[in-house]
Amino acid sequence: MSPVPPPIRGRPERRELTPELAERAIETVRNALPFFTAGTPIIHRAPGGEVHVDVPVMYLNFAVDRVHYDPKTGMPSPKGMPAVSSGGEVSPGRVRERTQKLLKEIHVLDACEFRGPEDCWVVPVAWKSFIILHVRVSADGRELIPDYGLTEEVRRHGG
Repeated sequence: MSPVPPPIRGRPERRELTPELAERAIETVRNALPFFTAGTPIIHRAPGGEVHVDVPVMYLNFAVDRVHYDPKTGMPSPKGMPAVSSGGEVSPGRVRERTQKLLKEIHVLDACEFRGPEDCWVVPVAWKSFIILHVRVSADGRELIPDYGLTEEVRRHGG
């Protein structure tokens, strides 16, 4: 008798998405906000001297997303438009400290989207009028989903 191969996880079962599930996902992120902290900045330097800074946002030792940080202005950049600075020195300690203060000013928007391939809600979080984070939440709206790739990058950079 030949061995039976183990199953492969298939696509998640389609469920009915309701406004109540979306509202639960939004509330889950809202409840998590006070626990968000700024991780160690990841500083990318291009050969021409340009600098791009990402600050991981951590929740219970896992990264949930990254804030694009503009070292020239000391402010976050909106999602989709990471700031690129024309070089100069960047103090990781100052960036982290400034981002930690910015995290006290963020708020959850009252709407979210659903991403079928990932089977999760994506809840936008804003600083002033910029969306700066997309926090993923389980389809049932109860659990945050870490950004595992970013979490590994943080651990590689000693954060």
